[in-house]
Amino acid sequence: MKKIALIAGAGPAGLTAAYELLQQTDVCPEVHETTNAIGGISQTIFYHGNRMDIGGHRFFSKNQHIMKWWNNIMPVQGAPSKDDILLNLNNKKLDPSGPNPEKTDNVMLLRHRISRIIFLQKFFDYPISMKKQTFINLGVLQMLKISLGYLWSCIHKLPETSLENFYINRFGRPLYELFFEAYTEKVWGIHPSKLGADWGSQRVKGLSISVVLRDMLNKSFGLKNKSEKTETSLIKEFIYPKYGPGQFWETVADKITLSGGTIEKNSTISRVHINGSRVVAVSVTKEDGSTEKRPCDYFLSTMPIKDLISIIDDIEIPETVRKIASELPYRDFITVGLCVEKIKIKNKTKIKTFQNRVPDTWIYIQERDVKIGRLQIFNNWSPYLVKDYEHTMWIGLEYFCTEGDELWKMEKDAFISMAIKELETIDILEPGAVIDACHVKIKKAYPAYYGSYYRFDEVKTFLDKIENLFCLGRNGQHHYNNMDHSMLTAIEAINCIKKGDLADKKSIWNVNAEKDYHEA
Repeated sequence: MKKIALIAGAGPAGLTAAYELLQQTDVCPEVHETTNAIGGISQTIFYHGNRMDIGGHRFFSKNQHIMKWWNNIMPVQGAPSKDDILLNLNNKKLDPSGPNPEKTDNVMLLRHRISRIIFLQKFFDYPISMKKQTFINLGVLQMLKISLGYLWSCIHKLPETSLENFYINRFGRPLYELFFEAYTEKVWGIHPSKLGADWGSQRVKGLSISVVLRDMLNKSFGLKNKSEKTETSLIKEFIYPKYGPGQFWETVADKITLSGGTIEKNSTISRVHINGSRVVAVSVTKEDGSTEKRPCDYFLSTMPIKDLISIIDDIEIPETVRKIASELPYRDFITVGLCVEKIKIKNKTKIKTFQNRVPDTWIYIQERDVKIGRLQIFNNWSPYLVKDYEHTMWIGLEYFCTEGDELWKMEKDAFISMAIKELETIDILEPGAVIDACHVKIKKAYPAYYGSYYRFDEVKTFLDKIENLFCLGRNGQHHYNNMDHSMLTAIEAINCIKKGDLADKKSIWNVNAEKDYHEA
């Protein structure tokens, strides 16, 4: 009789685990997804013919195993996409054996990464560059202040006890106060001085003014230092599914079911039953309220840690562990999708675009008089996300909030009206420009690094004692993982199952997406 692995969550980590179990072992995966959607935060929302990517997902990894994994599911284009055809452009290294996106759907597009910042109603490069336009936008005195602040930070390092100090050490206090302080508080709802440096070291990694300058000089003189890795924040190209990340993970889900795995939507794991030091079964609650107990040999969880701890049965959980887990902080997310004929900001770059539209995928909104954090231009992620690419623009307004706060509780129509008004305020939309709109809320989108997070190791130590329990992915590890990192936690867990090594979970918790994975 085949062994059963029950998997909580049909996001990237959960689906990767199920797929790898079928490819690498004889264990049968059974995936339970609380919602009706595949992909978790990597799902694609379909609304009136337009598709919306929640949060924006660049398919890029320094890990070649992950790059090959993606391309095995969905090959890279071999012919121009709709936007390049309209512009008569041929500036991408297409795969000669790849599919034609105009004729098939199962295809990855090659996309140029262009993200900028709007601040003081002017465009700045993201990350901040030392280009001529930056000097013009800020003025000589401000740039002198930034330069002196950076030099001081080089000789006077602060203890990295907070995200604030982390940023100041790499960019200097003036630049931190100008570009990082208010925006970080907008994203996390808490001042950077109260956030852990862990987030910076994970997300910003090796980025600093010195790295930006080196990258700029190398490109100016046509140089490339092969001994140095490109920082993820500086990549210029990525691959992207024709219809967004949800399409990719729905394709993976189809492959799982065709190979004998099971995926149940609207199916919530409501209790986890322990016998000794092993999970022996879980209770599954269906949409109609009925509950069924399912036996298992392995349990792989991508659910938020605070939810997991609250449903574990038949084992004594220390009160400190319960308290730490229950107080783990998260940041929630709201996106407003707007279909408009056009936006007011125009393309003033040297990049050729259709109807001279701005070329950005993301625009970071640093303006302090609005709540919006980022603006996505879905036309630039993929022309196929937009129902009428030639005549409309499909944009996403991203807001960061906390469940139960003013933004979260705001009624849908009022929220949409507020969002539209904000884009009018910062001169991005003309009044009356909106053709259609939608509103999407995502709970626990971002695990946060403050409060009880600093005692998370106590929770991790407790969970690791349950031999056949594996915590995977962003929420499953309370770690702000990118998609490739989440996938690697799943791949490493299956590697442990394959080897029969259930005692040591360190390799799963310590996955590094910048290193290549070698199969056991």
